[in-house]
Amino acid sequence: MDASETTDPPEVFRPAAEAALTLVPAGSVVGLGTGRAATAFVYALGDRVRAGLVVRGVPTSDAAAALAVKLGILLTTLDEVDAIDVAIDGADEVDPNGNVIKGYGGALVREKIVASAARQFVIMVGAEKLVPALGTRGIIPVEVVPFAVPTCRRRLSALGIETEVRENDGLPFRSDNGNPILDCRVGPLDDPASWVQKVRAIPGVVDTGLFLGMADAVIVQTGTTAEIRRFEKKG
Repeated sequence: MDASETTDPPEVFRPAAEAALTLVPAGSVVGLGTGRAATAFVYALGDRVRAGLVVRGVPTSDAAAALAVKLGILLTTLDEVDAIDVAIDGADEVDPNGNVIKGYGGALVREKIVASAARQFVIMVGAEKLVPALGTRGIIPVEVVPFAVPTCRRRLSALGIETEVRENDGLPFRSDNGNPILDCRVGPLDDPASWVQKVRAIPGVVDTGLFLGMADAVIVQTGTTAEIRRFEKKG
C-alpha cells in the first residue's frame, strides 16, 4: 500500500512530477498529497521553491507536512486561505472516466477535503494504476470513528461487503484524524455512486476512498514519459 511505498526514491516519478509542476503557477496555494507519487511531487516542488518559486502548501497528512517543512515549502491552512489553486495527489486506482480510489496510505479523508477545496484537482499515477472499473485491485478503504467499528463492520457485512480492520506492524492503524480504516473487500464495481451512497449512510462512517467526478486531470506516467489527461469535473 502507499504508506510503505513512500520510501521509494522520488526520482521514480520525476516525469509525472515535472508535468504536475507545469500546472502550478507562481504565488499559488498548492494541495500536497500523500503517497508515493505525491511524495515525488513534493520533492520536485521543493527543488523549484529553492530555485525561487513562491507558493504555499496545504498538506493532506502529517507526513506530507513534515516533508514539506524539510524541503523549505511554506505551509498554510484551510483557515488561512479561501481556496486551494491546485491540489496534486496520487491514487490507487483510476478508471477511464477519471474516477479514483485513494486511501491505501490512510489519508483519504484529509485528501478528499483538500481536493474538494481545490480549483484544480490533479492525480499522478503510473500506468499500472489504470483499471477498467473501480474495485479491480480488490480493496476500498473506509474511515470510521473508533466507537462505531463493530456496528460498521456488521452493517457492511449485511450489504455483502466483508472488511478487515487495517493494522500497521501488528498494531491497529489510525489515520491522522485518530480513526481506524476498514479495508473493504470488493470486486469491480458496476455502480460506484450507489456503493458510496449505501456505505456513507452507515452511522459512524466518516468517508470512503472513492473520489468520483472530482479529478480535473490525471497525469499518467509510462516509463520516462508523462501524459496529462483532462476530465470534466462532475462533483
